[in-house]
Amino acid sequence: MACAQVPLDEQQVTEPGPLGKEQTLPALHPARKEERCFVPYKSPPEDGSPAEVEEFLERAKFITEDLEWLLALPHDKFWCQVVFDESLQRCLDSYLHLAPRGLDLSALPSSPAVADMQRSVHRTVFLTFLRMATHKESKDNFITPAVFGEIIYDNFLFDIPKILDLCVLFGKGNSQLLHKMIENIFTQQPSYYSDLDETVPTVLQVFDTILDKCGLYCEGATAMEPMKLSAHKQPTAMTMSQQELVDLILYLCDSTTTIHAFLDIFPAACSGFHSNGFLSRLTSFYETAVPDLEKALRKRNFDDKGLQEDLWKRLSHSCRKMVETAHLLLHHTCLQPILEGKCMNGFAVFFLCPSRFLTDYDEQFPIADDVSLLQQALPVIDETRTSYLLQGVESAWDSVGRQKPQIQHKVPSAAAGGAAAASAGFELQEAREPGGGGEGEESLRGAEAMLDGAVCSVSGAELESLLSCIKDLLPDLGEGFLLACLQEYDFNSELVINNILEDRLAPNLDKLDRAMPRPVKEDLPDVLNVRSNVFDDDEFDVFRRDQVDMSRIWKGRRKGEGAREMLNDKQHIAEQRARYQAYETVVDEVIIEPGESAATYGLDDYDDEYDDTYDMNQVGANDLDGDSLLNRRDQFVQDPALLRERAEARRATMHFRPAPRPSNVVGQPKGQGQTTETFLDRRKKEANKSRVSNHNRRSMADRKRNKGMIPS
Repeated sequence: MACAQVPLDEQQVTEPGPLGKEQTLPALHPARKEERCFVPYKSPPEDGSPAEVEEFLERAKFITEDLEWLLALPHDKFWCQVVFDESLQRCLDSYLHLAPRGLDLSALPSSPAVADMQRSVHRTVFLTFLRMATHKESKDNFITPAVFGEIIYDNFLFDIPKILDLCVLFGKGNSQLLHKMIENIFTQQPSYYSDLDETVPTVLQVFDTILDKCGLYCEGATAMEPMKLSAHKQPTAMTMSQQELVDLILYLCDSTTTIHAFLDIFPAACSGFHSNGFLSRLTSFYETAVPDLEKALRKRNFDDKGLQEDLWKRLSHSCRKMVETAHLLLHHTCLQPILEGKCMNGFAVFFLCPSRFLTDYDEQFPIADDVSLLQQALPVIDETRTSYLLQGVESAWDSVGRQKPQIQHKVPSAAAGGAAAASAGFELQEAREPGGGGEGEESLRGAEAMLDGAVCSVSGAELESLLSCIKDLLPDLGEGFLLACLQEYDFNSELVINNILEDRLAPNLDKLDRAMPRPVKEDLPDVLNVRSNVFDDDEFDVFRRDQVDMSRIWKGRRKGEGAREMLNDKQHIAEQRARYQAYETVVDEVIIEPGESAATYGLDDYDDEYDDTYDMNQVGANDLDGDSLLNRRDQFVQDPALLRERAEARRATMHFRPAPRPSNVVGQPKGQGQTTETFLDRRKKEANKSRVSNHNRRSMADRKRNKGMIPS
């Protein structure tokens, strides 16, 4: 057995040899490898025939059992099998090459058995690669880091293509583990950085290949050989065969998805891509190839509409991944260094991108937000330069003839979002790859079809044009259903087409009949008959009166009327004359004849008993304090002699008043306590010391200064 606390690469083990004799071998030796044949992987069948499904289930079961056996081996046995078993490496490589990507999972059979088995294989393969990327499992089981780097590099256990496939296959749900895993690989073996620099030109060749297949030329592309003027006309996206177009879009989708997954999980690789001019080549390719491919998918006739929809999804997904890749490169190579104070250049270079790519990027990752972030972090940034950059973005929107959305939906770089596929964006549902731990599938949003021209109201002619455009592509749908869809999506025909083809309409639209005819236009109800107003039925209610006194209606000053005429008009006096005439007749005594009452003359009845009752009784006159009140009333004018006597008595009292007690504010020595009189005297002195001398001169000076009498 291996010795503890010693690296695996330095350990020696003693085991029985072929002839039964014990022999001492290094812990990592081909003779210690177990004889076991790992079968290669094959992807699940698409047609789902019983025979093929059974074959897949059986093969996948073998792979799962073999990998679980491998993972259960001790540390030394595991590495012997990994390093020296070629069938194991062929099995793992076949899974990386043939395993369905996220976009392919929707085409797999819906058999639960197939899905469960695929998930099991996916999990065990990931755990195997994870253990292969770990050089230290515990304090007793580890490999010297430098030796570990040599083992994985010399035996091709990992290389750049494998790492790219690992990111795209296992990135969803395992990004943190993958990041640590890849970071450990590059840390222990720096040669992988050199391999990455050599791989970037190969990745760029993907764009050149697609452009060449479409008969296009991209500025900045590396031409493999001079273009011959006499060469025959190359096929384009419109003239190539349908299968070639399908393969081309699948190739583009797989490449862009893989590149983005790798840079997203391992941002340290962004500097290598950026130094090789990847960003400029990417934007140029986007500007050149995407419109041509979109046009081909629109104009070409597809017998299988499902195939056309799938190609739309993949092209839209590719556009989103290219925009998100540019965002990663811009963030990690330009914005982040600027915020960290390492570099002050590079951000403005991005504004040299073509207009269409710049607008699609700005739609999903508003550049104004990045500029605002830089202004907050670095106040020294020139305001003129930032304004110039933002004006360049606005000019890009104008140059492509699109209207910038007023409300932009910000999406984090690691979350769903990205650029719309310009005028033909589709929203894509990706299925999440089965992750470790038996997790289920998760739907990921694709490119949002946030397109230009979305308005809330259109004219009759514009509405007919929108309906005609949709009917040309979807002739089986009724105009009533299409009108409802247009109203739901703010009359954005592109968004309506996208959601119908994606079967992602709002729930209220799914309930409608898709063959619903156009509703008959009904007359609007008379609003005047149902309105309610405080002026209803008055003399000027023209809505309910046929005749109105127009002589009482005029605009501005009456004709011929002036200030003198208005003052001389005494009509209001005549109107009030009758009211005041009622007060001219004053009668001192009204004689009521027998049989009449006071009410006959508008007088209240007189109660004589009330007078007789209270004539002799002074009710309330002397209640409670009546005596003192009466006394005060009788003494209102007092005898002067009596007043003089009282004054003389008060003066005599004052004359014989004892002298006041002397103030004692000094008191006893400190620590012996003070009397109550001493405390009272001290308080009195403190309260009254501002009455004399200059003790309040500071407060008076402040008062003068506040009133402006003394200069500050």
